[in-house]
Amino acid sequence: MNERAEQPEMRVLDARGLEPPEPFVRTMEALDDLPDGEQLLLLLYREPYPLYKALANNGYRHKTSYGEDGTVEILIWKAAPL
Repeated sequence: MNERAEQPEMRVLDARGLEPPEPFVRTMEALDDLPDGEQLLLLLYREPYPLYKALANNGYRHKTSYGEDGTVEILIWKAAPL
């Protein structure tokens, strides 16, 4: 069985050293270029609450997790059409 075929491609955007609004801007730009079926992993040092609403309004879903070093990891993907 090919595990790679089961895992969606993932791009990583490390925005931990950027000041607002640059992480938001770069995330939205990256999502504009994200092919269907791929995911974006966004790395930050703070929770991006305004981004969550923008994602929902633009047809994206996300899952947030927290690293031991304080990194907030947001996995973003295109929501399936209804």
